[in-house]
Order: sequence, then structure tokens, then C-alpha cells
Amino acid sequence: MLDAKPGSPLLFDGPEWTFPLLEKARDAIEDIALNDLGLNVYQNQIEIISAEQMLDAYSCTGLPLMYQHWSFGKHFARDEALYRTGRQGLAYEIVINSNPCISYNMEENTMAMQTLVMAHAAFGHNHFFKNNYLFQQWTDADGIHDYLAFAKNYIAACEERYGLDAVEEVLDAAHALQTQGVFRYGRPPKPTAQELKAMQRVRDGYEASRSLLDIWTDATMGRDSAEEPKDEPYRARRKKLNLPQENILYFLEKHSPVLKPWQRELLRIVRMLAQYFYPQKQTKVMNEGCATFVHYYIINELFSQGRLSEGAYMEMMHSHTNVVLQPEYDDPRYSGINPYALGFAMMMDIKRICEEPTDEDREWFPDIAGHANWRHVLRDAWANYRDESFIQQFLSPHLMRKFKLFALVDEEAQQDLVVSQIHNRAGYKAIRRALAQQYDLAYLEPDIQVTDADLGGDRRLILTHTVRDGIHLEEDNRCEVLNHLRRLWGYDVTLDAVETLTES
Repeated sequence: MLDAKPGSPLLFDGPEWTFPLLEKARDAIEDIALNDLGLNVYQNQIEIISAEQMLDAYSCTGLPLMYQHWSFGKHFARDEALYRTGRQGLAYEIVINSNPCISYNMEENTMAMQTLVMAHAAFGHNHFFKNNYLFQQWTDADGIHDYLAFAKNYIAACEERYGLDAVEEVLDAAHALQTQGVFRYGRPPKPTAQELKAMQRVRDGYEASRSLLDIWTDATMGRDSAEEPKDEPYRARRKKLNLPQENILYFLEKHSPVLKPWQRELLRIVRMLAQYFYPQKQTKVMNEGCATFVHYYIINELFSQGRLSEGAYMEMMHSHTNVVLQPEYDDPRYSGINPYALGFAMMMDIKRICEEPTDEDREWFPDIAGHANWRHVLRDAWANYRDESFIQQFLSPHLMRKFKLFALVDEEAQQDLVVSQIHNRAGYKAIRRALAQQYDLAYLEPDIQVTDADLGGDRRLILTHTVRDGIHLEEDNRCEVLNHLRRLWGYDVTLDAVETLTES
């Protein structure tokens, strides 16, 4: 354990927190985060909330404002029952990707834990949100608060005007499709000034004329639909509708024959929020690894400066150790690879490779082995990678041995699982590639795209599921989601499956 330097005043002495103590600790953390680690963060807004407020934040996916829906109440009731009976704990904090960056800290935390979670969330997560390319490209940290307020007020107004059941029916269907309501690789075309005005009229009046709706729809772009030929060739029809289309909610919002303008806006709200959360799904290991590394470095620096007592330091390290614990495969707590454990270990390993590289490190990582500035290397990694590419680029043989990683092959034709690769020289690359694939959402989530819709004919909507490794959709869920899709489309919907082989 590090020896604290005598003479430096402690940030706090005792478990009880006060707002002046929180401010004092925040300032000390900020000095290390900005001037030592070189972090670049949004302005922080740290709020202290109760257990019930934390449960409420859980139910609304951590957002400060959210529209009403029965599913949020269901999540609240479930989490509250588990928490009250001692079967589930609560997070020490929740942090929001916004500007300013909002961190919710539990009021039950001790002062030591408040200090730890401020370093973790208000600076670690905050830096990652502001600098990672996915969040920069796909989310609007400056505008999310205003958009949430608009969504909440708009949906409440729709409930008052059209009835709770009518709004709930659309939201139920949109929620069922929200995992297929994101753009994974490309953005939709930006609306023109004329389209933006039409969209604003729809939002302000909750209804619009047919001509306004045509302006809003990318496919027609203001053209009179009567001018289009009735028997348009298949290829031309697909080109006009920009098919295939991976974002099903976007396609429905633009082209559904039956949805009213206010219903289209509900779809837009759900898909906008789904897109807002998508980068977080792509960067779980990196985001938590970054925040955990930042809090670990900062609390050790504070202790070495004599700003933390031994008791506070041990409390923080006890919590840190629990967070990064990787249970063995036969441990009852095992549920796969802990993203905190893997992310933190990789960040620490990058620092080791820069400071004390081995010959093996120099062979595998010639660009960073012995690098004079490990802080720059980490900040560059946090900014320019997501989980699968980060693992593919930076997972070292040293860590593969430490985590005792190996690869299994589960072939339908074989009775038993087969260990195809182990953590040795012959297996390192295959193991790294296999592990990276487990964090690739394009591989994990079903590839379902809209492939045809004859709006001038029978209006049947055709979707295609590209099946990987023989893994088909679960039948009951498939039928339920298709029913929701038919409600939004208004006509027949078919889902075809196409088998494809993926490389092992």
C-alpha cells in the first residue's frame, strides 16, 4: 500500500458528507483529472438523490426527463421490490451523456464513496462521453435536455388530445421495434429547410395536410404521388424508397400508409432516444474501463498526496476491488466476462506496455511499446475505438494469459464442445478475434432490413432476416413484434429468412 505524505490536509475525516466537503473533494479530483491525466470534460452538474429517486432513474433509463409509459412503472415496481427485500443493490451513481454532464450520487454513500464516484462518473465517464467519436457523431449532448422536455410535453399533449390508449398503442409498437430503430453505419439525409418547417408545423399542431406530409417524406420530396407510375419496376421502386433499410422505425415514420403525423412523431421520438443510447451499447467495456482507470489513478494520487486517510483509502479500494472482480467460470457469481474487469485490466495493461514493455509487447504493439506518454496513448484509444475494435487492437497476450482465455467451438453436428484455441502463441490472434466479435453489435443483434414495399400496389411490406450461423429468431417474440409492425404499417407484413455463413 502507498504511504501517505504527512503535512497535506485531509479532504475529509469521517464517513459523513456535506456539500462543502463534496465541493472540496471535487476540486481536488478536478486538479488531477485535468492537469495530470489531461482529461477534457463537460461542465459537471452533480446531484444527490435518494434511493427512491435512484429507482425512478433506473426505470427511465437514467434520463432526467422522460415521457410516461406503463413499462417504466413496471421496471420501477420490479426494482423496488428487489431492493426492499435485499435481493438487489443500487448503483452508487448514474451519469448522463449531456452538457452539462449530470451525475446522480446516492445520498446513502459515505464521503469516501462520494469521492470515488465523482472521480469515476463526473470525470471518467464525462471525458469518455465528450471525446469518443461515436458519441460525437451520433449524440447531441448540448440538445438532449431540450429534446427530452419536448418529447415529454409532446406525448402528454397527444394523450390529452387523442387518448391514452391510442398513444400507448403506438408507443408499445415502437418500443417493441426500438432495437431495429437505429442507424448503425450511415445517417439519414438531413431535412431541407422546407422539410424542417413542415416538421415543426406537425409538432406544433399535431396534424398536417397531405402536402405537408409529402414534403416531410424523403421519398417524394414534395412530388405529387399521383404522378408516379402504378406498376413501377422492382429495382426503381427500391431505389426510390432507399432500400434496403436497416432502420425499421425510420422507414415506418417516413412511409407508413396509415400513420397520422402525430403518430409519426412518436416513432421519431422513440428512435431518436434509441439512437442516443446506441453508442453506450457499443462501448460498455471501454466506457467502464476508462472511468474505472480514472478513479483508480485519482484516488491513489490523492492518497499519495496525503489528502485521504488510510480508512477512506481502504474503503475505496474495497469497493474498487469488488467492481473489477472477475469470477471464475465455476463461481456462482459468474455471468460472463465482467466489462469493468476487462476494461480496467486493458487500460492498466496499456500503461504497462508504455512504461515497461517486454519483447513480446514490442512485437505485438510496436507503435505504443515504450511510448513516452501513456496518458496520450490512453486518451487516443478512448477517443477513436469502440469495444470490438479496441479489443482487436489492444488485447495483449499477457492479458489473455492472465484471464486464462480460450476459444470454444459449438457445432450442431458435434455432440460436445470443442476447445479450438488456448492462450498460447498459436491461439492468441484467434482468441482475440473471437472475443472482439462478442462485442460487435452488428454480429450480436439480428440483421433485419426492409427490402421491399409496393406503395402503388398491394402495399405489402417485406422484411428480410439475414440468418447467421443458423440462429433464427425466437418464434413467440417474432410473432409478437410482427403484430406490432402490422399495426404501424396497416397492411400485410412478411419476414423472410435468408441463410448465410460467417467465418469462424
